[in-house]
Amino acid sequence: MPAITADTLTLPRIAAAQASETERPVRSITTGPRGYEGEGFPVVRAFGGVSAADLDPFVHMDQMGEVEYQPGEPRGTDWHPHRGFETVTYMIDGRFAHQDSHGGGGLITDGATQWMTAGSGILHIETPPAELVESGGTFHGIQLWVNLPKKDKFATPRYQAIEGPDAKLLSSQDGGALVRIIAGEIDGAQGPGNTHTPITLAHATIEPGAQLNLPWNRDFNSLVYVLSGRGSVGPVGHPIHQGQLAVLGPGDRITVSAEGTQDSHRPAMEVLLLGGRPIREPVFHYGPFVMNSKSELIQALEDYQAGKFGQIPPNALMPHRPLN
Repeated sequence: MPAITADTLTLPRIAAAQASETERPVRSITTGPRGYEGEGFPVVRAFGGVSAADLDPFVHMDQMGEVEYQPGEPRGTDWHPHRGFETVTYMIDGRFAHQDSHGGGGLITDGATQWMTAGSGILHIETPPAELVESGGTFHGIQLWVNLPKKDKFATPRYQAIEGPDAKLLSSQDGGALVRIIAGEIDGAQGPGNTHTPITLAHATIEPGAQLNLPWNRDFNSLVYVLSGRGSVGPVGHPIHQGQLAVLGPGDRITVSAEGTQDSHRPAMEVLLLGGRPIREPVFHYGPFVMNSKSELIQALEDYQAGKFGQIPPNALMPHRPLN
């Protein structure tokens, strides 16, 4: 799991808890169901079975892979529309090519994030590059959908390329955990992501037997998703493992601990930490559209069919399929 690595002993340490701070308790732990997305790549539906109120301002999250593809097996998506929210694609291991109808595009690779604000409407494709399809290889990432408040639903589409080294790096108090802040703020350190909706998004690697305890904005909700490995979460140490999501209650700090022994092919516990200020507006979600009313969903579909989301560019990126 390459992402971005660093010597934690050289990084700023997260401050220890103050006597006045409280730990966020665990409200629920759920196991994400497995499925397939796009042209057939495997995903874990990380938010499956969790109430929309607990997720707000997030709408949807897939863990893509972790899978070791054989030659000819890698799959992505074809061109598709979005409106009313932001898509965040974080590649932990492997490569994903993307392009949109507003001029954005590029290659997302180990530790990089593609942050796309769909806003008023955009067409988009994400697909493994041709060379990965031909050769096969490791593919592992996250796609997160962040809702936009009503006032920003029709914002001008924009794209942010956040390369792996752009992430702000911190170390846990015991030096056993590396925290990569992609967006938002932790202990005074600010991630590079520029978001319409106030959120925090971070990826932490916790070595066997180590503990991560970090401050969290009291105004934000708090979710901990285990990408790999196993350990415990919360002040009383609820067991949690790969593919599970913990929803935490109110408080000032989050605690996640890695078990002392991990599987040989998963040397550390990997977790995604995310939360944001709830929008608390009606959510009408249909396919690639996230709006505030049924009538807005209908309008989004009609606008897409009328070509108002832009056009697929000439010589556009297309899914690569081997001849054999």
